[in-house]
Amino acid sequence: MDYTNKLILAPMVRVGTLPFRLLSAEYGADITYSEEIIDHKLLKCERVVNSYIGSVDFMEKGTKNVVFRTCEKEKGRVVVQLGTASATRALSAAQLVCKDVAAVDINMGCPRSFSVSGGMGAALLSKPELIHDILTTLKRNLDIPVTCKIRLLKNSDNTVELARRIEKTGVSALAVHGRRVVDRPRVPAKWNEIADVVAALSIPVIANGDVFCYEDLEPIKLATGASSIMVARGALWNASIFSAKGKLPWEAVKREYVRKSILWDNDVKSTKHTLKEIIMHHSCLELPEGKSVNKSANLEDLARLYGEEDYYKLVMRSRSLLNGTRADMIPSRTWDCN
Repeated sequence: MDYTNKLILAPMVRVGTLPFRLLSAEYGADITYSEEIIDHKLLKCERVVNSYIGSVDFMEKGTKNVVFRTCEKEKGRVVVQLGTASATRALSAAQLVCKDVAAVDINMGCPRSFSVSGGMGAALLSKPELIHDILTTLKRNLDIPVTCKIRLLKNSDNTVELARRIEKTGVSALAVHGRRVVDRPRVPAKWNEIADVVAALSIPVIANGDVFCYEDLEPIKLATGASSIMVARGALWNASIFSAKGKLPWEAVKREYVRKSILWDNDVKSTKHTLKEIIMHHSCLELPEGKSVNKSANLEDLARLYGEEDYYKLVMRSRSLLNGTRADMIPSRTWDCN
């Protein structure tokens, strides 16, 4: 995978599922990250070829819970991000998905308690030996690119020192979120400190932070010198941010997301979460639309809410004609990537 001059969808919890990744790619994202997937959870899964909708699902054994869903259409650009605190578990989880993704990324920047409490995410920033162990183990045993995403440390010198240690592990690229762990989203991203990392490394650096429209891409690239740019909240609020033609109305983007959620049978809770995030930014959940999203029990309800009933019926009818029942979901073998 090439990490030069790319527009990248950032990993976002409960947002970066297959429909949103495909939506972002349609608007111009070159690389799309999954939401963070915890290694423990992925290791409870089996790989299932889901001919019912044309996807590959990693399903928790003995349940109908889809932990990670992908498809052939995104194989060359999807990056699975893992949450881990163990080189052994990280490798086992990566080997499960390695033939269905373009690259593997290790989350070293998430400040949320569920991640940090398990020694994952931002907790790794203070454990350079463990970082080295995880990344070198993956590099030795996988044939696909390995990357990681970090946040800024307490000062620029410390961030550069860690970045240099990470580079020595042989990773293909490093993503840097221009905020510290303690910073709230409203704190401006420190592009100048990302620039310090760029100047110190020879591998591609991906800059992340405060990109809210297509016109922000050139300023952050000039300010940081980064090889590529990663977008999080700006993409969540309107995925057409990746389009050089300019943003589409958020109402149109939202409806297209609903259509893709129907097409790929996305979990309704995940779909509702993403819709509510979009609505909260542009409007208010207390208005009729927000209340109706909250009340929706399934994708059919959402289709009705957004005027996509005919599309929903067409998809259901097509699946029935082509596949019959979900008995067509076929467990598949685990791949070996070395």
